[in-house]
Amino acid sequence: MKIKKIKIGIKDVKVALKEFGERAEAIERGEKVKKETGVYFTSFKAFRKVLTPKRLELLHIIKTKKPSSINELARMAKRDVKNVADDVKYLEQIGLIEKEETDRRIKPVIRYDRIALEIAV
Repeated sequence: MKIKKIKIGIKDVKVALKEFGERAEAIERGEKVKKETGVYFTSFKAFRKVLTPKRLELLHIIKTKKPSSINELARMAKRDVKNVADDVKYLEQIGLIEKEETDRRIKPVIRYDRIALEIAV
């Protein structure tokens, strides 16, 4: 089984814009550009604000216990359903969770096995 990774990176805005410009120029020249996907933050502080210990715990529970709904996830995490639903919605918006609708339930899903953290120096 191949391990699927999602990349999380920390790049300041100037570095991100510079890389974007370089890729755009390479495409314009007709060069092949490797597709890169991931979630990037502008600072380590922003990263820590988004990936809190409670949100990381939700990711772990979803991956290992595969809850069938947000309610079940909240019970497993021993947290309030509304707070868990808010966290799941946010994690979905940034691309770390997907939601599937099954039998009138919303099931949180993770399609990767590892998160790789990349920090530009």
